Amino acid sequence: MFSFAKYILKLEAAGGVVLMLVACLAMAVANSPLVPNYDAFVRLLAHPINDGLMVLFFLVVGIEIKRECKEGQLATWSQAALPLGAALGGVVLPALIYVGFNRGTPALHGWAIPSATDIAFSLGVLALFGSRVPISLKIFLMALAVIDDLAAIIIIALFYAGSLAFAPLVTVVGAAVVLAFFGRLRVKSTWPYLIVGVVMWLAVLNSGIHATIAGVVLGLLLPMNIGERVLHKLHPYVVFAILPLFAFANAGVPLAGIDAAHLMNPITLGIALGLIIGKPLGIFAAAYLLIKTRVATLPMGASYGQLFAVAAIAGIGFTMSLFIGTLAFSDASSQLYIRLGVLGGSLVSALMGAGLLAAFSRQ
Repeated sequence: MFSFAKYILKLEAAGGVVLMLVACLAMAVANSPLVPNYDAFVRLLAHPINDGLMVLFFLVVGIEIKRECKEGQLATWSQAALPLGAALGGVVLPALIYVGFNRGTPALHGWAIPSATDIAFSLGVLALFGSRVPISLKIFLMALAVIDDLAAIIIIALFYAGSLAFAPLVTVVGAAVVLAFFGRLRVKSTWPYLIVGVVMWLAVLNSGIHATIAGVVLGLLLPMNIGERVLHKLHPYVVFAILPLFAFANAGVPLAGIDAAHLMNPITLGIALGLIIGKPLGIFAAAYLLIKTRVATLPMGASYGQLFAVAAIAGIGFTMSLFIGTLAFSDASSQLYIRLGVLGGSLVSALMGAGLLAAFSRQ
């Protein structure tokens, strides 16, 4: 495995531990006498974080997608078949479960919320098992999460855009053409790309498409050498600062007044069961079918039991699920149901996957 991939695995795993701690901190603050201060923080910074800082997270995602497609686990069909098929199964089945609970209601708009896997959280759970987990499974999960992120980005662009404005869209296309032209000219300096990227972000911000899409497009259009340079410099800040800020602003759920009606709400159930049941079954069923038909092979050194355990861990939605939830709904009651579903479903998925992995790894 490339040393660069090892670096990404270690960084994401460490970031997952930080995210766990920050999510717990957000829950503690949201249920303490500091809740007025927490609410003021959210009102003041939620929009700059979600539409501003998260662009850098999506820039990193775009670079990682391009790297995996060029020289990583998605570079050839034989490598990509298993994570690609598994990721698609893990996107479709959770969405269908959510639709089953919310069909015929306005809440149907949130169908994509349980379809996402949080790579940092998931790799953080795997890191707890050290060498007992085959490295091939960690690579499989990372590749699956990258494809999952790409699917989420496409979904955001197609289904969660507002009314489109023509002039800013023309600017976005023009900026993309300039970036591609820089690549053809083999411009080696990072700054021209970043300056045009900022112009693209401002245009996307006013186009009706969510501003974070600009980060993805920039990441995909950066030449590999520049992209890896940006990734090395930016990734630690994203993992240890931007994502924890996002988690702190979005994970705080006030538990006072929460009753069975909240937990049994179709939004809460659709998200939670989509993550707990839909993710592992969708991922494992697709992977099992590909392996049995010899389209793909079981990750080296892994068992089917371990593969299913990793599929369960992939039910940790968190960052991307919460992010899609902010796009799908704006009212406070729906946001509460989303947080309950995402946090509850992710927690159960983490515990279930860790338990299964411990049992199957002993065998």
